[in-house]
Amino acid sequence: MTVSHDKGSSEIACANGEEFPKAVSLTDPSSTSILGDTLATAINKTIFAAGNDDLRPVMSGVFFQFSTDSLTFVATDAHKLVRYRREDLSASETAEFIMPKKPLNLLKAMLQGSETEVLIEYNESNAQFTFDSTSIICRLIDGKYPNYEAVIPKENPNKLVITRNQFLNSVRRVSIFSNKTTHQIRLKMAGAELNISAEDLDYSNKADERLTCDYQGDDMQIGFNSRFLIEMLNNLNCEDVSLEMSMPNRAGILTPVDGLDEGEHVTMLVMPVMLNQ
Repeated sequence: MTVSHDKGSSEIACANGEEFPKAVSLTDPSSTSILGDTLATAINKTIFAAGNDDLRPVMSGVFFQFSTDSLTFVATDAHKLVRYRREDLSASETAEFIMPKKPLNLLKAMLQGSETEVLIEYNESNAQFTFDSTSIICRLIDGKYPNYEAVIPKENPNKLVITRNQFLNSVRRVSIFSNKTTHQIRLKMAGAELNISAEDLDYSNKADERLTCDYQGDDMQIGFNSRFLIEMLNNLNCEDVSLEMSMPNRAGILTPVDGLDEGEHVTMLVMPVMLNQ
């Protein structure tokens, strides 16, 4: 191809248009419609928790779980898990598939704040998202998603409720003094007081902060990776958060206390780290 202008010209090598891959045509797909901004929110709430391990490709995407009662979106990397559920939306039939991250990031950028209806069509191997004059077709991740419900603790008698910003800022400050490999911080709960501490024995650094909170349960200590906790708290849009726990070696469940629409549910699960006594 030659491009000519007043002061000269340039040539660009081209390939035969017949060689360009043809778009996949979905045969007999199932379909669901969802508001653009709602889909973007679902992606935004979950995609950060998806893994990057090439050896476990099913965990490198977001699990779409559609039923006649609700739409559920799940992501996990085995250290943290996020489940975003809309009980005010439903599909005509039950379906499950795993979406890769790349097309989801495109959809998130294009649909944020959009009031357009998005038609989602899918079969066993591909999914197509159609809205306005745009159509995105992608191949699904092949494989069976782990039984994530089995790892969510059902009995969590110890419940901490605290202001999200206060908790987030304290974790950020204390984490600076944590070990640079484990990023471990310690939460110690007793009465109406939360003690957040970290120590890096290699460099003799340590930090300790006390916060007022609403805590119901037995006095306990539990360790978390501060990076995961910061990621999750950053991803919530609420005034207060609840952290429910059972034992120091069982996952903690982080949920927003407020700021959700009717029928909207967010559950975040973070695995603990072994505390150095």
